Amino acid sequence: MTSLPLHPAIVHLPLGLAFVMPMLAIGFAWALWKGRARAGAWAAIVALQAVLLAAGLVAMNTGEHEEDRVERIVPEAALERHEKLAEQFVWATGGTLFLAGLVLVIRRPAVARTLSLATVLGTLAVAASAVRVGHAGGQLVYEHNAGAAYSAPGQGSPITRTDAAETPSQRRDDR
Repeated sequence: MTSLPLHPAIVHLPLGLAFVMPMLAIGFAWALWKGRARAGAWAAIVALQAVLLAAGLVAMNTGEHEEDRVERIVPEAALERHEKLAEQFVWATGGTLFLAGLVLVIRRPAVARTLSLATVLGTLAVAASAVRVGHAGGQLVYEHNAGAAYSAPGQGSPITRTDAAETPSQRRDDR
């Protein structure tokens, strides 16, 4: 088994898809409203939103699995913030999936249009949530040196939790 973490490799799928979904939802909603697509075409949005939810759950699971190794280095508050934001991301994704699914179930055109608009707004909220959770994850890596938990002996010693409170520029200035 490799000593490299799986979480950083997995998170890019839900984060990337979260940024693509608003554009796709807008395009499909417009096509439905203008009568250029059948209601069944919306199933593509539902399927992609389901993939986004599944990928988000896998990313969250891999993050929880790797938390024990990283928490020796990273301040607990930073880990908890990232975890809380990840949970918000998954809940927003699930709620948006629910709205998208209702578009396929509700056959009244006016209601379906309203639900497709709500889905578009949901995808925008999910994208904003992706920015927040991704930023918090980046802070773990770049400000708190979370990757040091995976460095092999002799490749530089991981910093301790007390050192992690310093910024990278402060560490350079002290040397």
